[in-house]
Order: sequence, then structure tokens, then C-alpha cells
Amino acid sequence: MENSVANAALAAGEAGDVPNYITYERREGVAWIRLNRPDYANSQNYRLLGQLDDAFRRAVEDDAVKVIVLGGHGKHFSAGHDLGTPEYDRLMPRERKLLWYDHLGLEGAEAQYALEQDVYLGFCRRWQEIPKPMIAMVQGACVAGGLMLAWVCDMIVASDDAFFQDPVVRMGFPGVEYFAHAFELPPRIARELLMLGERMPATRAHQFGMVNRIFPRAELEAEVEKIALEMAQRPRFGLALCKQAINHVEEARGKRTTMDAVFHMHHLAHAHNQIVTGSLAGGFDGKSMASANKQQAGKA
Repeated sequence: MENSVANAALAAGEAGDVPNYITYERREGVAWIRLNRPDYANSQNYRLLGQLDDAFRRAVEDDAVKVIVLGGHGKHFSAGHDLGTPEYDRLMPRERKLLWYDHLGLEGAEAQYALEQDVYLGFCRRWQEIPKPMIAMVQGACVAGGLMLAWVCDMIVASDDAFFQDPVVRMGFPGVEYFAHAFELPPRIARELLMLGERMPATRAHQFGMVNRIFPRAELEAEVEKIALEMAQRPRFGLALCKQAINHVEEARGKRTTMDAVFHMHHLAHAHNQIVTGSLAGGFDGKSMASANKQQAGKA
């Protein structure tokens, strides 16, 4: 299935039909960047992540932008990595952003390792170091890879119907590639989030400090805008130094070394899955994972 879907996406790419997976708008010093795959719950293919990196760079290089807001069009913030939509593009040529070699044509564990060093772990680490304040505006589902995008932001402001979930232990993984779980949550709660894979409502995430503020969905964007405009009044250099200071605290607590260790565990799981099931994802795709998650939540 993976190859047939990828071949269809490759044909579309060769035809020059590359959708705009990201939208960008600047209003009053705030860059509004949104994931734009609402028909697939804003699941992240590799071209989307490349366009997102371009949008972040555009916002950083624009002196008129003081604050960045990251959101998603449609019902959900993001359902995580693309595990097999018609626009799945793992086997498509892509512009590499970091200094890792191309994964295409590689064999064994090396191919996925090189790819994910670039687009998952590498991107997220770089985005966390963006010097301008970033606010994640989260509505609906924020699942697995969606957590990675929210966690690189300085604040998470959620709708009252938002939920957070990392169900990838079901596929044999210790967690998503940007493993910030035990830094965003108390360790015992992080274990619960991962080992049970249940949806964590925004209200509970707020109790543990992972979510800053919660608003009704209809009011979410207006409230986020108020926060962003207030933040934009602060000196740019002061905000950049504040971000560096907090990031330094997290690094002193071992965040980078933890992620390096768990990233290797993640790829041990990929290799194990490939040997045992013939699939990097342990035999699951987007539909089967969504079905399992809905059944667990009693929404099947």
C-alpha cells in the first residue's frame, strides 16, 4: 500500500501539481501560519513540513513580524504524521533543509533514520530556537506529530474541545520523534499519556501546565490575537533572550540528550517493525490508527 500511494503522489508531483499545504497571513505584526490539509485533519506529509519551514523562515526574516501564531484550518489542529493519504510522499524527492544526506535509494534502517533526522527531530529543534515568540492555537485533535508542532511553541492556547494524544505505543514506538513528553508533563502523567494512549482533554493538560489558556472554539482566534498583540509590545531582543533563557533551562535538565536517546529507541522500533511485520509502522496506517483511537474513545 505504501508504495502505491507514494507512486500516486509522485505522479502528481511530477505533473507540477503541488498544493499549498500552508497558508500565511500577516496582521498587525503577527504572522498567522496555518496547516492547510483540513480534509486529512491536517496530517503532515513531508511537503507540508517543508512549506512550514519556509513559512517560519519568512516570518523570522520579516522585521514587521513580532509574534508567530501556528494553527490549522478546519476541525482539527493536526492528526499527526501522514500514514498513507493519497498525498503521502515519503518516496518523493524533496528539498532537504539540514545537512543530512538524501534518504532516497538508501537501504535498511538508514533510509528512515536519515529522513527523520531532517524533517522530524531536526526541524523541531530548529523551530524551538526561532527567536520570535510562537503561540500554538490548538483546536480539536492534536495527535502524535501534532504534539511536536505544538511543543516547539512558547505558549499553547487551546479551544475547550481540544484534546492531546500520543497513541504510537500501539505501533511499538516509545513516543513521537521529538520526545518532549516528560518535559511537558510530570513523568508519571507522561507514562499514562503514552502507555494508555488516551485522549487528554485540554482542561487536564491545563492542570499540568502543558496548556496555557483555554477558550471556547468560537472565541479562540480572537483571544489568541489579544495575547499575540500584547506580546508584540515587548522589545524584540528581550523576547529573544527570554526564549534562549528558558530553552537553556530545558537543555540543562537534559532535554537534548533525552531526545537523542529516545530517537534511537524510536528507530530500533522501526527496524523491529520492518522485520516482524514488513511495515515501518507495525502494520498500521492512518485509517487503522484513527479507527483504533476512535474505538478507544468510545466514538466508533
